[in-house]
Amino acid sequence: MAIEARIRELGLRHQTLDREIQDESTRPACDDARLMELKRQKLRLKEQMESLKARMH
Repeated sequence: MAIEARIRELGLRHQTLDREIQDESTRPACDDARLMELKRQKLRLKEQMESLKARMH
């Protein structure tokens, strides 16, 4: 059950990062370094979620 809660928590953070990426990419003066860091964080979260899901099965 703790793994499922952690996956949900990571999923929420993943969604938040997705919104931040969208916001940053639509800004007139987009900060490319920030955008890349947000994308890296989002990818790390996705990898963590996939790893946890694999452990559940």
